[in-house]
Amino acid sequence: METTTENILNVTLLEPRQKHPTIFNRFDELNEGESLIIHNDHDPKPLYYQLLGERGNIFNWEYLEQGPQWWKIKITRRISGENEETLGEIAAKDLRKAQIFRKYGLDFCCGGKKTVKEACSEKGLDVAKIEQELLQADKVVSSRPLPYNEWELDFLADYIVNTHHSYVKKNLPDILAYANKVARVHGSRHPELLPVRELVEEVYNEMMNHMVKEERILFPYIKDIVTAQKNTQPLQASHFGTVQNPINMMEMEHEVVGKNMEEIRTLTQNYVLPDDACASYSLLYRMLDEFEEDLHIHVHLENNILFPKALKAEQQLNA
Repeated sequence: METTTENILNVTLLEPRQKHPTIFNRFDELNEGESLIIHNDHDPKPLYYQLLGERGNIFNWEYLEQGPQWWKIKITRRISGENEETLGEIAAKDLRKAQIFRKYGLDFCCGGKKTVKEACSEKGLDVAKIEQELLQADKVVSSRPLPYNEWELDFLADYIVNTHHSYVKKNLPDILAYANKVARVHGSRHPELLPVRELVEEVYNEMMNHMVKEERILFPYIKDIVTAQKNTQPLQASHFGTVQNPINMMEMEHEVVGKNMEEIRTLTQNYVLPDDACASYSLLYRMLDEFEEDLHIHVHLENNILFPKALKAEQQLNA
């Protein structure tokens, strides 16, 4: 039952030409953090885009009811200084929401510094629909995901090596072998397999060198940061200066591999098998799909959790 303190506007009682102007006036009267609930007899999606275009990204839009008789939307004016979260920040807090990003092809790892609105705009996606799915994810009862964001940095670094680096080292050589085999056998009938093979080889070379640099240089330095924090002691200077420098390099390499995998997905039309695909062909596509899914989590843990926290910790030590 709605309380009398709620700010409600029943749009169906207004003349058509007065609807949007009235809603805009009521929104403009809101103080930061206050909300307006509008009731309508259809989905007011055009209002969302008009409000975004004319007032900017200063509101949250939440469906409280979605038909068939009533649509009820809560529009909240954001508090100044509250930055909209990026894809990476959202996924870092709740990895279940990364599945929604993956569903719509939104890059939350390499492209994790974009907001939902920015990423949707680039791909021509319905941002209101995706934001609503993200809100619904909060209400889904499921097994609690691993609390990556709560782990100590040294523990997280070891987890990445033991889980994701180990996965890459075990599976990527097999993927490369199957890519060569399938291209050799089927390449004449399916020419896209030739650039797929080349891209897989690039991913292989990039990832193998990349992991060595992380395991021998960056991750040990991050562990040194953790040790210095725990023991309240100065951080020993490194040959590369600030941790920002190797992080920049790792993030660039992540982007290269991510783009290669995205191109493979495009060439294979989302890993759709042709009618004449053999068992090796099918296995290659399945392994590539699984590898890309693991890569998204792998890069997410580094770009969106490990690296930002390492930068912050180093800055605190040097303050």
